[in-house]
Amino acid sequence: MNTTTKYAATAMAAALGVTVLAGCGGSDDDASGSGNSKASKTVTLVSHDSFNASDAVLKAFTKETGYTVKVLKSGDAGAALNQEILTKGSPRGDVFFGVDNTLLSRALDNGLFTPYEAKGLDRVAADTQLDADKHRVTPVDTGDICVNYDKKYFADKKLAPPQSFDDLLKPAYKNLLVTENAATSSPGLGFLLGTVATYGEDGYQDYWKKLKSNGVKVVDGWEQAYNEEFSGSAGGKKTKADRPLVVSYASSPPVEVLYAEPQPTEAPTGVATGTCFRQIEFAGLLDGAKNEAGGKALLDFLISKQFQEDMPLNMFVNPVAKDAELPELFTKFGATVDKPTTVDPEKIAKNREQWVQSWSSLVVK
Repeated sequence: MNTTTKYAATAMAAALGVTVLAGCGGSDDDASGSGNSKASKTVTLVSHDSFNASDAVLKAFTKETGYTVKVLKSGDAGAALNQEILTKGSPRGDVFFGVDNTLLSRALDNGLFTPYEAKGLDRVAADTQLDADKHRVTPVDTGDICVNYDKKYFADKKLAPPQSFDDLLKPAYKNLLVTENAATSSPGLGFLLGTVATYGEDGYQDYWKKLKSNGVKVVDGWEQAYNEEFSGSAGGKKTKADRPLVVSYASSPPVEVLYAEPQPTEAPTGVATGTCFRQIEFAGLLDGAKNEAGGKALLDFLISKQFQEDMPLNMFVNPVAKDAELPELFTKFGATVDKPTTVDPEKIAKNREQWVQSWSSLVVK
C-alpha cells in the first residue's frame, strides 16, 4: 500500500537496509555482483521498508526454485522509486516491489520495467491489473487508506466517531485529526486523492480549506502521525498523544491487537469506512536485471497462494489472488471497505503534481 507506505515494517520491527530473508538452497552468488545470471542463485528484491515475509515462505521459494531472496530496503515507496529512476538501466536489483497506483505512472513513464506476464495471473482480481495490456507490473496486494479513530476517546466523550469526509468538517471534531503530508507520504497522498475523488477537481481545495479551519494537523509521515500523534495507538499512548483521529489503514486495528500484551478481545481503534482510498501495490522485473530468470520466478511466487496468504499478518495488506484466504485475526479486527474511493491512474498521472502543489499551498504553507 506504499507506503507506502507502509507501517508493517515498523510494527514488525523489521531491520532497515539490506536484509537476507532466505538463506537456503543453491549457491550464494550475488545477482548484482558477477553479472552472470546463469550462475547466480540470488535474486534481489528492491522494496520500500515495509516489505516483510515469513522465513518459512521464503525458504519454500528457495526450495522450489533454487534462488535465495535478498531484500534491499530503500526507505518509503516514493524514495525507493526515485532511487530506481536514478539508476534506470543499471538497477540495484532484479525486481522492484512497492510502487502503487498513486505513483505507477512515474515508474512506467520512466521505462523501469521489462514486460513479463506472471504465471497464475488468471487467479488475480481483474480490477487490480492496471497494466493488463503490457504486463510491465504485476499486482501483489491492496489496502485501504482510511481515517482511524481511538474508541476510548469517543466513548469517554460520548461522541460518535466520524464516518465520512463530510463528518471531519463538523465542529465536534475540531483539532482532532492528524494526517500525513501529501508531498512526502503515501497515506497522505492517498487521503488527498480520496478527497479529489469525493469532491472533484473543482471542490477538493475548498474541502481542504475547511478542514484546515477545523484544525487538521499535518506531519511528515505515517510513523510520526500514527505512533506519536494518535492517541489510539500503542505508541501514542506512550507519548500521551492528543489526536484521536489519524489517517492510516483499514488494516491498522489488527496490528493493535496482534502486538498487544495481553491481546484484547476488541480492537482499541476503529475505521471511518467512508473516508477510504483504495491502494494497489505492484512488483515488476527491472529493466537491466542481472538475474532475469530469478526475477521472473520471484514475480510468479509473489502471486502464489502460499505468498498471498502469508502477507496479511506480515505486511497487513489484502491479497490480490482470488483463492487466497485471510487469517481470522485479520477478518475479525480489520475493517471491510465496500466502496473505497479511487482515481483513474491516467488521471493521477496527469494531475498528481498539480494537486499536491495546490494542497501544499493551501494546507502547509
